[in-house]
Amino acid sequence: MSPHLPHGYRHIGEDLIRENVGLSYPDLAPGLVIEHRPGRTVTELDNLLGAALSGNVAPIHTDAHYSSKTQWGRILVCSGVTLNLVAGMTVRSVSGLTTANLTVDKVRFTAPVHIGDTLYATTKILTRRASESRPDTGVITCHTTAHNQDNTSVLVFTRTFLVPLDADATRDATQY
Repeated sequence: MSPHLPHGYRHIGEDLIRENVGLSYPDLAPGLVIEHRPGRTVTELDNLLGAALSGNVAPIHTDAHYSSKTQWGRILVCSGVTLNLVAGMTVRSVSGLTTANLTVDKVRFTAPVHIGDTLYATTKILTRRASESRPDTGVITCHTTAHNQDNTSVLVFTRTFLVPLDADATRDATQY
């Protein structure tokens, strides 16, 4: 195998590499901004499953005829679906190795999201510190923003979560 190792991968055996999930604690430095890709186009199924799982039966989210008579003129995607899709987009890089979410704060839905909109997200690392109660764990706080295909902001939130201080030890122990 070539001595060159693609960024985001590590050797785990001869002629075998594994894709890394989650940046490590030292990588998550305050001020770092991450653009999450790929974008995510919201489907009718996303919205219907989210509505069903949450029990949110508001007709604005599920009834096209009703929604067509509102100021929006069409179905609005459930805000919980939007939040979950965007938060999910951040996991691969930001919190792939998280051991616990501590808070999701300052959630603001800044514009409506409709079926067929494509969402993009950006996360800025705000703070990083070692945990006082868990010596092998760091506490990360970040701010995520999401916009649609027209570059209209649709969501902002702040999240705090725990990550291992030694990502490689965690990856080795979990075979990740």
